[in-house]
Amino acid sequence: MTPAGDDNSTATTPEELAAATREAQAAAEHAEAAAEHAEKSADDAEESADQADDSADDAGTSAEQAEAAANKAVATVERAEDLETTDDDISGELLIDERHPDEGMGKPGPPIRRSNPFVFGFFAALGVLFAWGLWNALGRASSVLILLLVSMFIAVGLNPLVEWFMRRGLKRGLSVGVVFLLMILAVAGVGFAIVPVVTDQIDGLITNAPGWLDLLQKSKTLKNFDNQYHFIQKAQEYIQDPALAQRAFGGILGVGKVVAGALFNTFTILILTLYFLASLPSVKRAAYSLVPRTRRTRVSILGDEVLTRVGGYVSGQFLVALIAGVMMFLFLEIVGLREYAVALAIVVMFCDFIPMVGGLIGVVIVALIGFTGGLWTGIACLIYGIIYQQIENYVVAPRIMRRAVDIPGAVTVIAALLGGALLGVVGALLAIPSAAAILLIIREVWVRKADAS
Repeated sequence: MTPAGDDNSTATTPEELAAATREAQAAAEHAEAAAEHAEKSADDAEESADQADDSADDAGTSAEQAEAAANKAVATVERAEDLETTDDDISGELLIDERHPDEGMGKPGPPIRRSNPFVFGFFAALGVLFAWGLWNALGRASSVLILLLVSMFIAVGLNPLVEWFMRRGLKRGLSVGVVFLLMILAVAGVGFAIVPVVTDQIDGLITNAPGWLDLLQKSKTLKNFDNQYHFIQKAQEYIQDPALAQRAFGGILGVGKVVAGALFNTFTILILTLYFLASLPSVKRAAYSLVPRTRRTRVSILGDEVLTRVGGYVSGQFLVALIAGVMMFLFLEIVGLREYAVALAIVVMFCDFIPMVGGLIGVVIVALIGFTGGLWTGIACLIYGIIYQQIENYVVAPRIMRRAVDIPGAVTVIAALLGGALLGVVGALLAIPSAAAILLIIREVWVRKADAS
């Protein structure tokens, strides 16, 4: 019985076996964690050793740099001692960079204060001198600038005609050549038509003036004045003098200068017009390229619209002047001034380009020539000119110019007055298209910004 009792006391139950298994697993996990910690400690120790090596290397490098700096300082002191014992100033100047290899010529000082009265006065005087010199330069070059403006104005005005030929299949170079040839023929035709008439009128004035003075002598009032001052005799002697024309222009040299100046200006305008007309697209592209990219598209659209309006104004004004010239030619044919019909029609056409007063100037010239053919002829010319001006101002011009430039009448008058006061006839010619361009920019830029704000 005893052995059986001993077997029961030494046997292992399932609960004890499960507990032992759990303890073994826990011990294994603890051992694994301890191994990982030991491995991490080894890695940290190795990294600390590397850092210690790097620190040692840095310390060695710093020591080397300190030693190099000390050697450099010793060398600098030795050079300074050598320079103190040397009397050669040139060698001293040559060794400035060597004595100061880090600073060169030394550290720059603080900037000059702009509030300093001397600095402000100096730069203000420079600005005044520059503005004065620029103003004088513009004054001396005013004649050239006027020629440039006129040439650009004509080129922009002729550009629609060039584009018309291009739409018909011609290249731009050939179109420019055709338009330029037509312009030369027009200028030559005007010269051949006007010069003979002007010469005849001057000769007739000089020839008939003594007879007019004889008629004036029949007036009692003029006789009394003539008895006191003898002005009629002096006027007769002055008019009958064959050198009157020469004295009027300052002699033969003065006449030559006037003619040469007119021919030179005409030739210059023709050449510049040809250049601007041929290079107009490239000039526009170059001008637009100066604008920032974000605004280039809008600026190019506005610029093209401005050029279109200027060209439309020139084309429209040419059509208005052409109608005035044709109507004047027909009228002069009717009243019997056939000899001067072509020349006077051309004069009226050119005068019609001048805003406000151009039509009146043309009427006065035609009336004066008409009075030479008879009293009633001159009166008829005067009446016709006044009536046609009203028709042109209120019927012809508004219908033609409505699509080209849309500006109020008050702005037209103000622009013409300002342009005439600044640049004379040229300013009056350029005033209206310039005002149209300024109004377009104000509407598209200023007004839109004001509406958006």
